[in-house]
Amino acid sequence: MTAYVKTIAVIGLGYVGLPLAVEFGKARPVIGFDINTSRIDALRVGHDATLEVSNDELASADQFTLTSNPANLAAASIYIVTVPTPIDAQKRPDLTSLLKASEMLGGVLKRGDIVIYESTVYPGATEEDCVPVLERVSGLTFNVDFFAGYSPERINPGDKLHRLPDILKVTSGSTPEVAEEVDQLYASIITAGTYKAESIRIAEAAKVIENTQRDLNIALVNELAMIFNKMGIDTDAVLKAAGTKWNFLPFKPGLVGGHCIGVDPYYLTHKAEAIGYHPQIILAGRRINDAMGAYVAGQLVKAMLKRRLQVDGARVLILGLTFKENCPDLRNTRVVDVVAELQDYGVHVDVHDPWVNAADVQKKYGLPLTATPEPNSYDGVILTLAHDSYRQAGATTLRGYGQPHHVFFDLKSIFARDESDFRL
Repeated sequence: MTAYVKTIAVIGLGYVGLPLAVEFGKARPVIGFDINTSRIDALRVGHDATLEVSNDELASADQFTLTSNPANLAAASIYIVTVPTPIDAQKRPDLTSLLKASEMLGGVLKRGDIVIYESTVYPGATEEDCVPVLERVSGLTFNVDFFAGYSPERINPGDKLHRLPDILKVTSGSTPEVAEEVDQLYASIITAGTYKAESIRIAEAAKVIENTQRDLNIALVNELAMIFNKMGIDTDAVLKAAGTKWNFLPFKPGLVGGHCIGVDPYYLTHKAEAIGYHPQIILAGRRINDAMGAYVAGQLVKAMLKRRLQVDGARVLILGLTFKENCPDLRNTRVVDVVAELQDYGVHVDVHDPWVNAADVQKKYGLPLTATPEPNSYDGVILTLAHDSYRQAGATTLRGYGQPHHVFFDLKSIFARDESDFRL
């Protein structure tokens, strides 16, 4: 007798949801849902604009169907929510997409269904914010008629070595039985294994501290870079020397953006303040990292002034716009802070990045993209990202975009010290 296989619906087909839906879709029925109809259309013809899933992988998920019609979700019994959870202009958690997804699912929820959230949230959000919406819309009772789980996403955009099946998955459920079912569900596709947390709140908390820890470590080396710069000491050389100790953590200074490190700490601090605790170390790290764009621009301006280069009206080329190397992900990129700060100095800024679509950049940030920078044209060149194409081009080629007298700022310390004028 063939065992009944529950149909899964994945809500949100971005960097997190699509790899998940495709992996499940290789072995069981999966409905992929996204409100972006152009995204659905592109996936139907076999192309993922995020480049997280190849055309061949999409084709291999033969039980994966796509829709933007919420009514089609009723065929599922397990719903996995992977919608964005950003912060607003005041750096407060924005649960708008999460709550709208919950409201939509409330309209199709049936007795026995399970709703699993993967989106980053603060501890308690699943049961305190999302579940009440599911109950209100569906008219069903939590942990009697339907159930919930939480399994934090650990996708690393652009990383072709650590793919979804290769990253250990934390799981949880609203009852012991559901926790086991959720764990077994993920264990069916995660070859690296699973870790069943004791509760949904613990799984939620684990997610936010993973990236808060990284954020604080980067903030530390960013502050060290500022100190060493004032001392005339090369930070990269210091880190290499310190790294010879077996337990030294290999963090690098730089701009901190993206969908996780620059966002998740604010979810934790928001919840902490809501319960009457004012975080100090976490917010101090955030202030340092949020200020790095202005610091980078200021250092370039100082270096230009030392070379008697006119700043007001100068032309500067920024190489790299995504939040990390070798991927088209523009979410929360802090390179835009460098651009804005330089523009405040009266600098004309051109931006180049071979990984991104010019229309996307214009729509999201209002910035024109320079497809082919002109040689011998810029007073300053900032290499902000370690894209492989920039590494392969070499310092001489990148410096060739500058005029005979210019400043080349190697923000990522990609090249040797004597190949640039300034490093972070």
